[in-house]
Amino acid sequence: MKKQLSAMKLLALAVGVMAMGTAQADLTVISFGGVNQKAQVKAFYEPFTTETKIGIVQGEYNGEQAKVKAMVNAKRVTWDLVELESPELARGCEEGLYEKLDYSKIGNKKDFIDTAVTDCGFGFFVWSTVLAYNADNLKTAPKSWSDFWDVKKFPGKRGMRKGAKFTLEFALMADGVKPADVYKILRTKAGVERAFKKLDQIKPHIQWWEAGAQPPQLLASGDVVMSSAYNGRIAAAQQEGRNLKIVWTGNIYDVEYYGIPTGMDQKEAAYKFLATIGKAENQKVYSSEIPYGPTNVKAMAQIAPAIAAELPTAPANAKTAIASNTSFWVEHGEDLEQRFNAWAAR
Repeated sequence: MKKQLSAMKLLALAVGVMAMGTAQADLTVISFGGVNQKAQVKAFYEPFTTETKIGIVQGEYNGEQAKVKAMVNAKRVTWDLVELESPELARGCEEGLYEKLDYSKIGNKKDFIDTAVTDCGFGFFVWSTVLAYNADNLKTAPKSWSDFWDVKKFPGKRGMRKGAKFTLEFALMADGVKPADVYKILRTKAGVERAFKKLDQIKPHIQWWEAGAQPPQLLASGDVVMSSAYNGRIAAAQQEGRNLKIVWTGNIYDVEYYGIPTGMDQKEAAYKFLATIGKAENQKVYSSEIPYGPTNVKAMAQIAPAIAAELPTAPANAKTAIASNTSFWVEHGEDLEQRFNAWAAR
């Protein structure tokens, strides 16, 4: 009897070891953190783990691609999925940092807006950089980037992201360039000079920010009266009771992506994650948690009208918007950022 029990214990142990050997390891998912990550946890991470029994190790970064490049080159990839803005995705794909995607494992391409479907990245939400202001501190509401530049009518500091991207576009719109013509003008030497000359006008009044959480804080504290900001960050501050307002005129929108670093060894699980974030019902939850627009065209019909009206994808908000020109920033970004840094340091 004892021998029989021992044999049964050995068999149970062997089965347990086999089960451990076939268990799926956790996925390490790197995002930009903050309220965006919190929304992703509820809308994507939790449903994914519930469905697949695969855990997610959360991480965050600032978008810098040096670590991804180092991991891929060393063939020691520890990040399984990485959230990316469009220029970084385009450069990374060109450099071989991200896997070419098989959309048969993600979903039907026709279910998504065109810009969400790229070779190396799957777009899962649309976000905007907008003009925001503190309604408690301004008696008159600004209406455009021209007002942002008008320090006589609207005295006080302005918050702007410390970088060339979008800052130059806003400068040109403030100088009277129509949204549809911004990148055409910015592609010229004269256009670049025009943008920097316009920035010269308000340089003494600028409070630079580098992280998305900063503009709402600067506005709420009264350190600035207006600021460029990510629309989702302002919405989060509004939910906390802050009297911050968004001006959608001249906003610049883009798509956010997830890419799979080249050489990661959990591709099957990574594709299951991408399929999860592509589902309309999950994107509905995400847009309800933070007002970024869905990329699944079927999701919009599921979103409450009051929420849909505050998304970058709402027709009224997109009317005077500019789509961020990825090819422009891939081609000219490095040179313009260097020039911007030199200008800002003077």
